[in-house]
Order: sequence, then structure tokens, then C-alpha cells
Amino acid sequence: MTTVALAVTDGMLHFELALACEVFGADMSGVVDPWYRFSVCGPSAVRLGRVQLEPDHGLDRLPCADTVIVPGWADVDQDPPAELIEAVRAAHEAGARVVSLCTGAFVLAAAGLLDGKRATTHWAHAQELAERHPEVTVDPDVLYVDNGSVLTSAGKAAAMDLCLHLVRLDHGSSIANTLARRLVVPPHRDGGQAQFVTTPVPAPDNHPLADLFPWAMQRLDHPLTVEDLARQARMSARNLGRHFRSVTGTTPLQWLHSQRIRHAQELLETTDDTVDTIAAATGMGTATTLRRHFNRTVGVSPDTYRRTFRSRTRPGPNDGGQHHRRES
Repeated sequence: MTTVALAVTDGMLHFELALACEVFGADMSGVVDPWYRFSVCGPSAVRLGRVQLEPDHGLDRLPCADTVIVPGWADVDQDPPAELIEAVRAAHEAGARVVSLCTGAFVLAAAGLLDGKRATTHWAHAQELAERHPEVTVDPDVLYVDNGSVLTSAGKAAAMDLCLHLVRLDHGSSIANTLARRLVVPPHRDGGQAQFVTTPVPAPDNHPLADLFPWAMQRLDHPLTVEDLARQARMSARNLGRHFRSVTGTTPLQWLHSQRIRHAQELLETTDDTVDTIAAATGMGTATTLRRHFNRTVGVSPDTYRRTFRSRTRPGPNDGGQHHRRES
């Protein structure tokens, strides 16, 4: 029987911890036998916000497990406890498969388990992970990364994607699909977490491009060029590129492309416009061009994105035309 140990200390996130408990601590005796032998390992009583958790064993039991799971770490600005880092490293050295959920990747990185490897974490903290651990190749666009003995997931619900992936590896697709149905979640999701990331316009400030951003945003349906932007900003194309790098971290055309994609996402979520109409409204020209760039950037097709993130439903005959926001 495969043993799974959930490593917990003060400062873990509830959501990812609960997901791991639901998956590996589930009663699947009527579907598959043997299932996982699941335990929670931590130092005495563990405080998780308003919740206090009583572990089954101490952290010294982690090296005895086949799989060790590290939930999300709440405060990424704070170093994880040394005893947790040492226990996770010892488990990996003992041959355990070590898995991080969301910001649990910071614990694995601190233990040196991600050195020279590709990894992911919540998109909002991906840059921080990359800067703090330059020896790790951080991919902010995927739902999870499987390096064999070390696996990492992106933020929040992506933890479920990785947990089901583990079940699929250990018990096959049929069992993973059965568990997913019980949990009322998709057994597999298309695309990566890029589809969940907003690309905001930099906040208005006194920088030289402050007036250019809203001007360009109102003309996304126009075939804007770098020369058009430079002319509007009253500077040379070279000077424009330098300011764009400083303010946005990217080039004028890359920024413009991101805004077109973001606007397409907004229209897919909030309107019934066809893909052809949205392509014209975002300056993509044709539906074929929009689909190609959208899929490359977001990781899913416009149609899939609309089905997933549709923010309003059609009004029913008795609801007075009121729109209801769907959970996504």
C-alpha cells in the first residue's frame, strides 16, 4: 500500500491542505483496494489561521512515506521552518516522491529539491520564487510540473489537478476519473494558469507613457505600429522602447499584444460576440489569427475559454433579466 504523508507546520494554507486530505484520505475501498495509507505529520499541534490541527505523527516520520506532500506556504516572505526543510530533504533522500501544492514550492526550493529543475507555483508568486532561487527554472504558465520524484503545482485549484495526476499515475485514469466525479471536479483541465492571469495596465503615474496607455487601449481595433505609438508619445521609437521596458518590463508590441488578448478575454466573458467579431474588435483581423495567438498565449482556445469563464448567463424567463455571476 502506498503511504502518503502530509507535511504541516504553523503557517500552512487551509485550501491546499484540505484538497490533499480529500484526495488521499478518501474512503475508496468500494472502488479500489488498496488505496493510500494517509497521515498528517507535523510538530505537535499546528495552527492554521483559526484552525488548530493535531498531526498523527511528527515530521521525523516523513522519510518513512512513499509520497510527501507540502501544502501552500502562507507567507512567502518568511522563511519556512528549518525543521520542515530538513524533514522534507530527508524524505527525498530516503527515496520519497515529494510534492508541493501552490506556494509549497518555496519549501521545496529552500530544501534544494528544485535546483536545476523546472517548477511552478502560484502565478502571483512565480517571480519571487525565481528571484529568490535563480537555480530553479520557474514556469508560471502551467498547472503543474512533474519531474518524476519532485512535483510542483500552480496556485489553489491547480493543487487538485496535481493530486489527480498522482492518482492517475498510481492507479490509472479510470480510478482518477471516478474520484474526480465524486469530488465534482474535472479529471483533467486544458491549458495552464496563464488563462487565470490578468494583464493589467500599469497604474497611472507621472511616467512618460501615462497618457499613451489609455490612448492605445481605446484603439486596439486599429493596426497600431511602434511608429504610431512613438508619434503619439512624441518620442523616437528607440526612446519609446526604453520607456516601455522601464515601465512594463516588455516591448511596445508585446505589451500591445497582451492588451489585445486581455480585451479578447473580457469580450469572451461578457458578450455573445462571435470570434470573428472579437477578432476585429481586438485588432487581430480574422478568427483564425485570434485563435492562433489566443491559444499560444492563454493555452486554450477562445471557445474553451468562453465556456470556462463565462461570467454571465442568459436571463431566464422568470428572472427579470438579472444576470448571475458563475463561479469559475
